[in-house]
Amino acid sequence: DFSQIVAMLPFTEILFKPGSKYSYSNLGIVFLGQIIQRLTLDDYEVYVDKNILKPLEMYRSYFDTTPYHLLKYRSHSYYIENGKRTTGRFDANSGITVSNSGLNSPLPDIIKYLNFLIGGASKKEIYDGILKRSSLEEMFQPTISAALDANGNAGFSTDIGLIYFLDRQNGETYLGHGGDQNGFISYIEFNQKKRTASILVFNTNIILPENTPPEKDTVAKLRKAVRGLHESVKN
Repeated sequence: DFSQIVAMLPFTEILFKPGSKYSYSNLGIVFLGQIIQRLTLDDYEVYVDKNILKPLEMYRSYFDTTPYHLLKYRSHSYYIENGKRTTGRFDANSGITVSNSGLNSPLPDIIKYLNFLIGGASKKEIYDGILKRSSLEEMFQPTISAALDANGNAGFSTDIGLIYFLDRQNGETYLGHGGDQNGFISYIEFNQKKRTASILVFNTNIILPENTPPEKDTVAKLRKAVRGLHESVKN
């Protein structure tokens, strides 16, 4: 319930002037979800479903607990720490954090979403009905330098736009975002110029000691390999 967050606000403080530096904030996305609800008078999940998911034909995507007809496809999730595996909560409800971590989507649906982000003349009318290209391009512009990406990895990101991270490497710009929740890890990335995109998903979160070098981090190694696939595509 959002009232629980409101009750906590008197015990919080602003650490720096908004817009002056980068600090990743899940709570900020919770506030954005509330803004959408209050402006549209729709629940956040309802608004996204009818104005984004359905126009993009992402019919197998949903928020929080799984519809009965899709439950047999629902993956379990795990954590591994110090060689011990534990199971994450199955089919969890994200509660008030639904706007930053409540969406569940299979890979074919995420491909449809990435096609929307990259854009295309054949579906321009549908895409513009969701969000005009000029607004998307505004979200893709760099605003503040970011030392770490959404997964806390260094050496990839240089800037943060509106939600999307901008990574520049070998003369190419990659946009993307990622995160982890309840043992799951995901990352999407796309190159507008080459019109390439990638999706990485895991149902196991291997918790490593702090300052683990990238060459010993499976996620970091796979992201590097995927970046190599992007680079292999010629314009």
